[in-house]
Amino acid sequence: MAIEFAGVYPANPTPTTDDGRVNEAALRAVLEDNIRHGVHGFWIAGSTGEGPILDDEQRAVAARVAAETCKGRAKVIMHVGAMSTASAVKGAKAALAAGCDAVCCLPPLFFPSTERGRIDHYRAVADAAGDLPFFVYNLPQLTQVETVPAMMEKFQRAIPTLVGLKHSAPNFADIRVFADMGLQVFSGWGQLPLPALTMGAVGSIDAPLSLAPWHYVALYDAWKRGDMARAQALQDEVRPFVDLVWMYGAPAHVCKVVLSARLGMDCGRPIPPVNRLNDEEQRDVLRVAEALGVTRTHY
Repeated sequence: MAIEFAGVYPANPTPTTDDGRVNEAALRAVLEDNIRHGVHGFWIAGSTGEGPILDDEQRAVAARVAAETCKGRAKVIMHVGAMSTASAVKGAKAALAAGCDAVCCLPPLFFPSTERGRIDHYRAVADAAGDLPFFVYNLPQLTQVETVPAMMEKFQRAIPTLVGLKHSAPNFADIRVFADMGLQVFSGWGQLPLPALTMGAVGSIDAPLSLAPWHYVALYDAWKRGDMARAQALQDEVRPFVDLVWMYGAPAHVCKVVLSARLGMDCGRPIPPVNRLNDEEQRDVLRVAEALGVTRTHY
């Protein structure tokens, strides 16, 4: 299978207004900034993008804005995972109508699901997305459901449009197993982009990529041209960007605060009950971000 999706795909935040609307201008600015820094695509409305708690209208707006902004310049993988299959199906239809390049989805949330239930859920979402490539979102830390290789084989048989997954599960070695199954595997571990590539991943998807896209792009480019010394040097410098994102356990708000400062546009606050930073914590985040150079552009 030809690789259609590969490289640096930021899992960007979804800027919002205090009355709950998607801030379209700010979302465009975030995407434009990352594109100018050389990213290859985006994972829209993932966990950092607050996707699972967006309503159908918010998700549709995010899909439309992303597809319009990125068309012909970067690929859009639209996350449509939701509490109900019906809502996820609506998200898939909106992604297809908007012109996104692919859809991705978490497994059924909150209520325990059987294998058959997961297959039915994913098949309904994939069918609603038409011919768009379908990605599984493997995030057991939040969903309590891990997609292991044996389960993925069943998904492959049931879903013709399945092409890959974002692998954020603790078993890093499964990257190689999934790659050997012919899947396009993105690592969800922003602290380990180079090890993931050496294991067979096609690229990385995570929140730190949105804050320091130039760093991850340089690392990926070095890997592609076979400059392992340069790639390793950049890998050794990744950790502070990851630590920044996870300050105070509020990655969505940290990303919004940092990108607001860099872009000069208010990206808003997370939608409750997603963790928010207080004023002192925001100042602390900006102090660290400024020291890392991520409150300014690098182009």
